[in-house]
Amino acid sequence: MTDNIVGALPLVFNYTTLSVILISALFGLFVGAIPGLSATMATAILVPITFFMDPVPAIAAIVTTAAMAIFASDIPTALLRIPGTAASAAYVSDMNGLAVKGKVGQALGISVFCAAFGGVFGSLVLIFAAPKLALVSLNFTSTEYFWLALLGLTAAVMLGTGSVLKSLLSLGVGLLIATVGLDSTAGYPRFVFGIDAVISGVAFVPALIGMFAIPEIIRTLVHKDSTEKAPSHVSFRSLFSGLGKTLFRYKVNILRGSLIGNIVGILPGAGSDIGSWIAYAVSKKMSRQPEKYGSGHDEGLVDACSANNSALSGAYVPAMVFGIPGDSITAIVIGVLYAKGLNPGPLVFITKGVEVTAVFITFLVANLLIIPLGLIAIFASRHLLQVKKSILVPFILIFAIAGSYAIDNTYTGIVIMLVLGLIAYLMEENGLPVAPVILGLVMGPMLESNLITSLIKSDGNLLDFFSRPIAATLGILTLSIWFVPVLLRLIRKQKTVNG
Repeated sequence: MTDNIVGALPLVFNYTTLSVILISALFGLFVGAIPGLSATMATAILVPITFFMDPVPAIAAIVTTAAMAIFASDIPTALLRIPGTAASAAYVSDMNGLAVKGKVGQALGISVFCAAFGGVFGSLVLIFAAPKLALVSLNFTSTEYFWLALLGLTAAVMLGTGSVLKSLLSLGVGLLIATVGLDSTAGYPRFVFGIDAVISGVAFVPALIGMFAIPEIIRTLVHKDSTEKAPSHVSFRSLFSGLGKTLFRYKVNILRGSLIGNIVGILPGAGSDIGSWIAYAVSKKMSRQPEKYGSGHDEGLVDACSANNSALSGAYVPAMVFGIPGDSITAIVIGVLYAKGLNPGPLVFITKGVEVTAVFITFLVANLLIIPLGLIAIFASRHLLQVKKSILVPFILIFAIAGSYAIDNTYTGIVIMLVLGLIAYLMEENGLPVAPVILGLVMGPMLESNLITSLIKSDGNLLDFFSRPIAATLGILTLSIWFVPVLLRLIRKQKTVNG
């Protein structure tokens, strides 16, 4: 390990690689800060360019772009209440709530420092424990993934700021939307009504944009008096007032969120989206003030933002060790690795140990850069606070349309965005949370396919869902979240009656 690190340092700390990292970081910040443009889209754009680079700068470009884009997606989340990713949708109400209260610096400050910490934490785990941790992920079958998906959906219900019934109803809407398209097992089209454009399902990015951008646009136009109040000038120093105390107070949350994000990120197919939702849900469950979540509270942000970049690093464990993509970004990276002769697998650590170590070191550099470049991005973006939202509406709509159209270069994405945006507006006006819809849309296919696969393998025997240690643990945990609060409530009620 020591020899590999010594040999890897010159491959990273040279003019070419560092220049690539810096340019990629700025590109990632730009893409991530624009609603509708995702980290996956940014990395996909870079792929043709990486063909002209050496292996280490090529992978460094993708790693840096993804890390910066994931963080930068929190900027429109805070300022415009438009999450850049499904991960930031988990805490959009809290981040935007802090901005509305005049604490945008605290919200984005938490994001930048926790993202950096989570990314460094995940990078260190990647460097020192990748082979061992990847073995754990290989033990996951369809049964474990079913329970993981169900646990994530349970988190969606816990995240609801209203009643459990309203959260369940919203989750049901998301799961219903997720069923549109081809059946994952039989290949039979469902709910497409003869529209070929949705036969592969409802595109996620237009849905995400529509359900958060369109309601904001409609509210701005309908409730002008309450949405056009531009904040007064805010100094750079006051932006981060009290941030240090907040981070120190929630130091355990930072570590817990990083750990949860890394564990979930290591699981193939999970990624930072699910890691962030689960970390936020765990934070709310263990908090002394769960009623404040969703109204501009900072505690959940610490957990979720730490989980974001930690999960991003964790996704590279199965990608590097076994060639199994942890998420869409690592799927792109695997293709680049093969093109550069760094074929993923256990042997790559032996035959290309120095190059692989150099790639891991670029993770540390990229995540450390989040702090200085992220602060600059926050300082630049704070001027948006002084612009009336009615002036921003046309630009928000343009970006929303462009982001929705760019998914597959058809008008279907725009229609999906507008229709689901209107549905989201009507839901919020009637007190139904939108966040569970997004998670239901993301995890619905994963839940369905793994449930059906598990039932086929077990010949319908439900006890097989608890036959493996990891599956039993996840199953008991999920069911406990469902039924333990109900049992405790019944016990308290019985004690009150007897007392």
